[in-house]
Amino acid sequence: MAVESCGDIHALPEDCIANAISLTSPKDACRLSAVASTFRIASLYDTVWDRFLPSDYRDLISRAAGGPESLLSKFRSKKDLYLHLCDHPILIDGGRKSFSLEKCSGKKCYMIAARDLYIVWSDTPQYWRWISLPESR
Repeated sequence: MAVESCGDIHALPEDCIANAISLTSPKDACRLSAVASTFRIASLYDTVWDRFLPSDYRDLISRAAGGPESLLSKFRSKKDLYLHLCDHPILIDGGRKSFSLEKCSGKKCYMIAARDLYIVWSDTPQYWRWISLPESR
């Protein structure tokens, strides 16, 4: 009885493999890149990392302090941009918020300035006192 070959995944076009990788997670894309050179090359495609970036990433970057051009022009690939946004939060909305990405999932992370929170009686010294620390931003 002859054994039939199921085919060689390496025979698939790289863009097909890249599309399959883009349907996984950023963590899985990095893991797959270590499996075989075909996966490594396909995992570098911008189409893969474009799927991992939030759909509104250009809008978020346009709200960055320093302007979007300075941030977008720094990176040769979407993967580099993704990893930068994971490791280096950017200040947005006049420095009142910070935005970053969660590395394993690509989920958005925001840090909001305390004064932008609604705190009951925050303007009444009897109940609330704002303390500024010199070591804070």
